[in-house]
Amino acid sequence: MNIYDKAYELAKALKESEEAKLLKAAKEAAEADPAAKEMLDDFRERQNFLQQKMMAGEEPSAEDMEKMNKLYEVITLNPLIGKLLDAERRFAVVFEDVNRIMSDVLKSIVD
Repeated sequence: MNIYDKAYELAKALKESEEAKLLKAAKEAAEADPAAKEMLDDFRERQNFLQQKMMAGEEPSAEDMEKMNKLYEVITLNPLIGKLLDAERRFAVVFEDVNRIMSDVLKSIVD
């Protein structure tokens, strides 16, 4: 058994999964709608700004977090964005599950 062949098989299985297909379709649909794309781009920009602050050791204020939560509520009212964010969550669950399985194997080797 070639471990690299198996890794490529796993990558292909992830790419061909129903979750990945739904994510790709939802992303394309949201990006094709100018209003949805603009809202999503603005949200991502604000999200990245807060993440950078946290990575720099700065705690976001309660006001900043409240603004982001309200913005999230507003943008998810757009059905294209709601579907995209749901598809991202679903794919992330699959990806995290696979990652956990791999991590468990590594732990069993190292421990």
